[in-house]
Amino acid sequence: MGTVYVIGTCDTKEAELAYAAGLIRAAGVPALLVDVGTRAAGRAPDVTAAEVAAHHPRGPDAVLGQGDRGAAVAAMAEALAAFLATRRDIGAVLGLGGSGNTALVTQAMRSLPIGVPKLMVSTVASGNTAPYVGPTDIGMMYSVTDVAGINGISRRVLGNAAHAAAGMARWAVPTGSGDRPAIGMTMFGVTTACVTMAREALEAENEVLVFHATGTGGQSLEKLADSGLLRGIIDVTTTEVPDFLMGGVFPCTEDRFGAIARTRLPYVGSVGACDMVNFGAKETVPAKYAGRKLYVHNPQVTLMRTTPAENKAIGEWIATRLNRCEGKVRFLLPLGGVSAIDVPGAPFHDPEADAALFEAIRATLVRTPDRQLIELPHAVNDPAFAAALVEQYRAITA
Repeated sequence: MGTVYVIGTCDTKEAELAYAAGLIRAAGVPALLVDVGTRAAGRAPDVTAAEVAAHHPRGPDAVLGQGDRGAAVAAMAEALAAFLATRRDIGAVLGLGGSGNTALVTQAMRSLPIGVPKLMVSTVASGNTAPYVGPTDIGMMYSVTDVAGINGISRRVLGNAAHAAAGMARWAVPTGSGDRPAIGMTMFGVTTACVTMAREALEAENEVLVFHATGTGGQSLEKLADSGLLRGIIDVTTTEVPDFLMGGVFPCTEDRFGAIARTRLPYVGSVGACDMVNFGAKETVPAKYAGRKLYVHNPQVTLMRTTPAENKAIGEWIATRLNRCEGKVRFLLPLGGVSAIDVPGAPFHDPEADAALFEAIRATLVRTPDRQLIELPHAVNDPAFAAALVEQYRAITA
């Protein structure tokens, strides 16, 4: 049984934090009250703000020596993440607070591996929580009233949160899912057939986790890789890259492929759905793209066909990041079409644009015995292409 780290700003939330920590201890679970306030606190917590601040890469003065409160809070968030990385007894993390404390604590929570219990009681948990949760498994609990004193409502809400954190720490779920290694796959509607065939071919010996390539999906896959919870990756659908480069609504981040480089996991990838940029309803497509070839996927999603110039940039961006990956990498090009609507007779069929994508990858990718480029005449959803993905994955994980 690990310890519950109860984290917040003791300069403003001391009573509430102490109340939650006390309930956790009363439930028979160890608790540490961690102060991340940037001003003088009241009674001493278990871990002082100065102790946390000392973990900042530039030392405590980078946090507590700041004259600007916003800069101090940002620095404290960085220090808290570094502090938590040194702890080996974390059973759960419980944060309490308003918007500032929520931003501070959840930033550190996002640095923790998937599976470590994380619960944030927040005044902003009833709104858009995506910036706080990101690709991680943070639980957001709305505080109902402000976290400003113990009253009839906050006593119940904070008490429930404390008991939930205590329960997660006491009854930790074992890591892993039996003997089958986990594989992460990326999928989009226009690559579903490929991913389904590959998944079905592998799932007898593997646990196959499929991620919808909507920006957060790719980030979640890479977070699992960084957390040590994947054996390998079959990244069929890299469509988040066009959205990142061209301003779509499902973008990756600058760190796409970063987890592959850091972990050196076996990686099989492709350019699934790199023929498109995703936007919302048709009227939301930016004016600068007026006159472009559009395809209404549904009333809320409009696809824009990428041009040869855009595809060249996409190919170079992907290959440049793959060049940083020193593990076993196999990148497959489906020369017959990169999505279900990029084949002869389909709305996005454009051999010139596809050729620009393929040529950019050929020209940019540095090939080594471990990093190989494989070109196939098939479309991405052809059974032969799915079989090739499976074959290559088995070869590099044998």
